[in-house]
Amino acid sequence: MEFLDIDAIDLRLLELLQEDASLSNQALAERAHLSPPTCLRRVKRLRERGLIAREVALLDADRLAPLLGHGLTVVVELSLERQSAEALDAFEARAVAEPRVQQCYRVSPGPDFVLIVRCADMPDYLSLTQRLFTGDANVRNVKGFFSTRCAKFQPSLPLSRPL
Repeated sequence: MEFLDIDAIDLRLLELLQEDASLSNQALAERAHLSPPTCLRRVKRLRERGLIAREVALLDADRLAPLLGHGLTVVVELSLERQSAEALDAFEARAVAEPRVQQCYRVSPGPDFVLIVRCADMPDYLSLTQRLFTGDANVRNVKGFFSTRCAKFQPSLPLSRPL
């Protein structure tokens, strides 16, 4: 395991970037109480070390709904017939390659996988189930839970340690 030499300033930069990755270097430096060159150098180092995996825009599904429709968010629990490393890896590779699968977790105990799936509508979800679940002879059990409301979506990591 690689030793990560990061300090409280690096953690503060990571927190600020999780809140708003669109901040200019100047604005980020001001909020972190750093000079702009120091801020730029530190963020570059954090990226090079792989601590910042990528930067994305989080879209507002409700505001886009008049254009795209509300869609379906489905939490899927899935169990495989065989749980060999090869079988788990094979299903995982198929799941992560599917654009409608937003998140894929291997879990234990209980089902083998939990997926967060976003589909346009029920026919789109049916198509996904036939492609990803029904077409795989190793899929034993699938349970889909349809989201009626998302009360919280916070994809940031907690970086402060409890006292």
